[in-house]
Amino acid sequence: MTAKRQAPKFLALAAALVCAGAAQPGFAQTYPTKPIRLLLGYSPGGPTDVTARLLAPGLNQALGQPIVIDNRPGAGGTLAVNLLVNGEPDGHTLMLVANGEIGIAPNLYRRLPYDPRKDIAPISRVGASQLVLVVHPSVPAKSVADLVELARAKPGSLNFASSGLGTTAHLAAEYMKHLAKIDIVHVPYKGAGPALTDLMGGQVQMLISGYSSAIGHVKAGKLRALGVTGAKRLRSNPDLPTIGETVKGYEVTSWYGIAAPRRTPAAIIARLHKEIAAIVNRPELAERMAALGIEPEGTSPQVFRDQIRSEIAKWGQVVKIAKVPQQ
Repeated sequence: MTAKRQAPKFLALAAALVCAGAAQPGFAQTYPTKPIRLLLGYSPGGPTDVTARLLAPGLNQALGQPIVIDNRPGAGGTLAVNLLVNGEPDGHTLMLVANGEIGIAPNLYRRLPYDPRKDIAPISRVGASQLVLVVHPSVPAKSVADLVELARAKPGSLNFASSGLGTTAHLAAEYMKHLAKIDIVHVPYKGAGPALTDLMGGQVQMLISGYSSAIGHVKAGKLRALGVTGAKRLRSNPDLPTIGETVKGYEVTSWYGIAAPRRTPAAIIARLHKEIAAIVNRPELAERMAALGIEPEGTSPQVFRDQIRSEIAKWGQVVKIAKVPQQ
């Protein structure tokens, strides 16, 4: 009878030991046991896709399993995040998330099927990509200060393109408009490609674009670059000033980070962070990222979590300022 009474206690103790073992570093040593699915919220060829493909070989080498990149574009990246949060929390489903679907989307959608503050496990921010303010060569402005002065002299006369309502490009320009106290008119497009095409054609006067997308056109003389959007100048183009040097307080980056589903074991999160931080800080990869305007980071899971919260709050203010309607 004594043995029978003790059996439930023994089973409970055994279960607790198994759970405790899953949280220890030894558990992570058996991970991964199969190919890792890396979700992306955008089509092949864009900056998120390029960043993922830069990281994949290093992750493959470090983890000993293939990294299967799974592009799931749609609804500004939110469809892919929904797949992530509903995935198995075993470290074999990850996502390269970006600020659009994590920092901006919670302020744009009334019924977003996830909350980035609760439903994902941040692992590491891998890098922050600068955007660049470009104008058509016919615009008589050689600097950000010139552009601000022109906009103030002729309110409502300058049009700025974007890749769509509520996108980073749109809100980055609205943020500059607010801080510089200028009146410029938004012209949304269905994607960055059409916006760049019309800018080069002179149908619109300015655009805040992904650096890697626009810099080739700048070098070809089809566009003029006035400034980058980050807190400091690019290592790869130090002669190009930041917008914040003229418009005080201005800073916008398009960042990328690796996340897992909520409840992914802490040991797996720690292992992934260790490997990712080492990969993005390898000199050869850092140089390739810098050429695309991406500053490598490798932040800790807690720092990344704090950054997500601050980004959601920041973009919430910008969305209100720009009076972007919720969808």
